[in-house]
Amino acid sequence: MSRISIKTKNDLPAELAPLWDKMTTYGAFENQAGVMAHRPPIFKHVWSLLVDLADDAVVSKRHLELALVTVSLLNKCTYCVSHHAPKLAIQGVSEEGAERLLDYKDHPELDAVDRLVVEYAIAVTNNWNKTRDEVFARLREHFSEAQIVELTWRIALCGAFNRFNDILQFDIEQGVPVREAAE
Repeated sequence: MSRISIKTKNDLPAELAPLWDKMTTYGAFENQAGVMAHRPPIFKHVWSLLVDLADDAVVSKRHLELALVTVSLLNKCTYCVSHHAPKLAIQGVSEEGAERLLDYKDHPELDAVDRLVVEYAIAVTNNWNKTRDEVFARLREHFSEAQIVELTWRIALCGAFNRFNDILQFDIEQGVPVREAAE
C-alpha cells in the first residue's frame, strides 16, 4: 500500500494534462506519476524528460532496457523490474533471461555489446567512483559520446527511481504482472 496517496490526471493543473496523456504512452506508470503529481514541478520535469528522451532516443531500446532492468535488479526494485522486464522481452531477452542479467558474462541471450551495457550499468550503480578508463575505451568502440551520456544518465536516473518507488511503496499498476526483484 502506498505511503503517499495516488493523484490522477484530474488533480494536476490543466496545462499538465497533455503531459499525463503522453506519459501513459510510455507505459503503465500511473501510480508513480500520481505520487509525483503531489509536486507538479517534479511531475512536469521528470515526465517531460522521459518522454522527450523516448521521442529522441540515441540509445537503442534493447540497450536501454538491459540497463534499466540491471539497475533495478541490483537495487531490488520490484516496481521497475515488473515494468521493464516485459519491455526487454519485446527486445528479445526472455523473462528467464531478464531474471539472470546479473550473470551477464556467460548469458546466452546477450551479445558482446549487451554484456558491456550490463557491465556498465553495474559499474554506474555500484562502482561509479572506481570505474576505470578501460570501460570507456570499450564503450567508445560501440557508442558515441551522446549515447554514453544518455546511457549513463538513464542508469543513474533509474537508481533514483528505484529508491523513490521503494521508499514510498506505491503499488504496481493493475494489469502489470509482478516480477519480484529481491533474491
